[in-house]
Amino acid sequence: MLRSGRLGKLLRNAGAMAVVALAGGVLFNVSAVSQAPRPAAQPPRPMAYANALVNQGRKVFRYDDFGDDAFWGGALQLHRAIEGAANGGVGPGVSPKTALAVGLKVDVDALPGAVRRALAAGKVDLNSPATTLTLLKLKAVVGLTGHFNRSGTLQSVGITCAVCHSTVNDSFAPGIGRRLDGRPNRDLNVGAIVSLAPNLKPVTDLLGVDVTTVKKVLGAWGPGKFDAELFLDGKGFRPDGRTAATLIPPAYGLAGVNLHTYTGWGSIPYWNAFVANLEMHGQGTFTDERLDNAAKFPIAARARMGHTRSQVDRISSKLPALHAYQLSLGAPRAPAGSFNRAAARRGRAIFDTKAKCASCHLPPTFTDPGWNLHSPAQICTDDFQAQRSPTGGYRTTPLRGLTSHAKGGYYHDGRFLTLEQVVQHYNGCFGLGLTAGEQSDLVEYLKSL
Repeated sequence: MLRSGRLGKLLRNAGAMAVVALAGGVLFNVSAVSQAPRPAAQPPRPMAYANALVNQGRKVFRYDDFGDDAFWGGALQLHRAIEGAANGGVGPGVSPKTALAVGLKVDVDALPGAVRRALAAGKVDLNSPATTLTLLKLKAVVGLTGHFNRSGTLQSVGITCAVCHSTVNDSFAPGIGRRLDGRPNRDLNVGAIVSLAPNLKPVTDLLGVDVTTVKKVLGAWGPGKFDAELFLDGKGFRPDGRTAATLIPPAYGLAGVNLHTYTGWGSIPYWNAFVANLEMHGQGTFTDERLDNAAKFPIAARARMGHTRSQVDRISSKLPALHAYQLSLGAPRAPAGSFNRAAARRGRAIFDTKAKCASCHLPPTFTDPGWNLHSPAQICTDDFQAQRSPTGGYRTTPLRGLTSHAKGGYYHDGRFLTLEQVVQHYNGCFGLGLTAGEQSDLVEYLKSL
């Protein structure tokens, strides 16, 4: 049995050891906390991220020329034709009246109140190129970017996605109104605008033809058409002598749609990169070894367009936001009173059954889920445009918002002026045996989409 003195000593030693152990534990824990790695940064909330991306994409779509002013202004000198000799450029200049006549649009929301009131009162000179320069400074000309020096003189001009894929609602006056992004500008005469450029040598050098030939090709396009393949294969006309240009397509209603463009060149981000680099002539990076096929794309192969590398890339970082904004552009609804509701209900049943439309145009996207291409023979159509693409086929076109791009006709080249003609074509192609009444009802349903 331990004596009380020895027991007390042991208890004191044990207490001291406990204090030391406790202190060591605390110090260890403090050290461990101080050395623990910081928690990883949390990714942005999905909805906040998506909204920010869409907002950024809207700005890119409307206002970003990707540095293509080096081509349209620097090389072609288009800004000098806009200015006119009276403002330091060449020729008569481009007045607002002329700009509206070739299909350019004015964003009324970009105009200060005083300017809107002056326009309404007829106090703005729409025949003066100086007025056009003012509109460019206000960023009010849809799809055009004016680059001004410190003295206020126009030193270059570029184009944005909106020049072809936006229009306005004409709420203020014809050609002047609120933006309608995603809708094709079927009034825009791209060929006439490009022909105004004082220096077409970059185009003639690329195509290997003279200025007269270039202007003949551009002049054949007419309103609402553009030839994205011209700079690739040099084909300005179809074998039948008609222009090789195709209708400017909608940029709306593409969510869930696989291949973009009439002939399915690729996805939406692919086509955005293609157009920004090769058609708008922006400064970026683009890769597609299919363009090395000299037999199909002699000009693109010679210029190595499928291996485009700019010293400064002003495009690639903006493609995600641009894609997000395009996906956010829903197809516009058919205006009230633009179709017969009872006939449309009957037409929907025909669409889904006897006409077999839904076998390819499957709701809700009204295109094929997955690989949405068909051979020309499958749809009883010539292969001219299909063979100008790497795919050799035609995409199943999404059908929503058809009435919003009726101007210029239907199909890739506008060969069918009305939906009635489209239905008649497929009725004969597939031997559907639709009666005149059934065809009429089907047209009303198509109008309602």
